[in-house]
Amino acid sequence: MTDAGAPRRLTLTALPGIPMVEPGADLAAIILDGVARAGETLRDRDVLVVAQKIVSKSENRYVDLRTIVPSEQASALAREVDKDPRLVEVILGESSEVVRYRTGVLVVAHRLGFVLANAGVDQSNITHEDELDRVLLLPENPDASAARLRDALRDRAGVDVGVIVNDSLGRPWRNGTVGVALGAAGVQCLQDLRGTPDLFGRTLRVTEVGVGDELASAASLLMGQAGESTPVILARGVDLGDSWAGASALLRSKSMDLFR
Repeated sequence: MTDAGAPRRLTLTALPGIPMVEPGADLAAIILDGVARAGETLRDRDVLVVAQKIVSKSENRYVDLRTIVPSEQASALAREVDKDPRLVEVILGESSEVVRYRTGVLVVAHRLGFVLANAGVDQSNITHEDELDRVLLLPENPDASAARLRDALRDRAGVDVGVIVNDSLGRPWRNGTVGVALGAAGVQCLQDLRGTPDLFGRTLRVTEVGVGDELASAASLLMGQAGESTPVILARGVDLGDSWAGASALLRSKSMDLFR
């Protein structure tokens, strides 16, 4: 039972010394080494927030643009948005719908349900050696990626932790990107407070809390966006909840989206 008078704490620790991740890398081993370097030991109910980029790299989600032949649709759209037609072809291949576009901006619905720029296809913070002209895609299934990593950490360290796969997305009506949970395992990403009383006993009717996104956003403050090289954050003091539907629970269906 929680002492109502006790202070509540959430601590975030950026794991140091995380190396450049290559395809096939053992993320569980890399993370456990980082935990040790931080002077920590994983505990049950800790949460590890892991940058999407190192998950995608480990899963070899690279595409070499030199192998891409753009379609007429991609070429026409590329002229409208002033982007490489090969890149637009890759974006369309990852998308179910083009939502909005203008010069320099292409917002799509990803095949997994995320609405974001460029379907998450990215060229930043990846190596381009040997004249490779390559891009990195989102994980094939971020919830499954989180579950595999959680299982591996449990097998190696004997602890039951939560895992969030984090990426930075823009938002309608707001400047700046924020961290969001693309995938998760062992964390109740959407906390439903409907039916519970507020401070004055009034029953909440619509309140749902995006815990997964809130954790991802908090961790992003330590991850950074450029050359910080801190892609794994250890969060401690989180209420993991009791419903682990994955980050897919955070996606609003198009039929319920008033702005599409």
